[in-house]
Amino acid sequence: MFDIGFAELLMIGVVALVVLGPEKLPTAVRTVGLWVGRAKRTISSVQSEISEELRMDELRRTAAIQKEELDKELAEMKQPFNSAFSEESPMAQSVDQVEKPQPADSPKVSQTTDSDSKSSNA
Repeated sequence: MFDIGFAELLMIGVVALVVLGPEKLPTAVRTVGLWVGRAKRTISSVQSEISEELRMDELRRTAAIQKEELDKELAEMKQPFNSAFSEESPMAQSVDQVEKPQPADSPKVSQTTDSDSKSSNA
């Protein structure tokens, strides 16, 4: 964090001992240690929240890009079917003819199977 060597720490300790005296120095060091610990925890929690938000934002971007790619692929896959079943295509016309019901006047041909004819004969 800071570029403080052993010599600088020793100098700060000597000055603190002279200024505060031997009775108040342990209390002052403990109080400073608590403040530093709280500051580190606060900074750590802020950093973790920021990194979590960045990760979530990256996931949202990735999901949006993948969704766009999938939508594009789906549109490309639908295109041949849309053109095949357009109203002027022969395939659509043949499907329309199959779906139209037969007129009521036309005679219906009954189809019997071998099993039906055998059961009626027996």
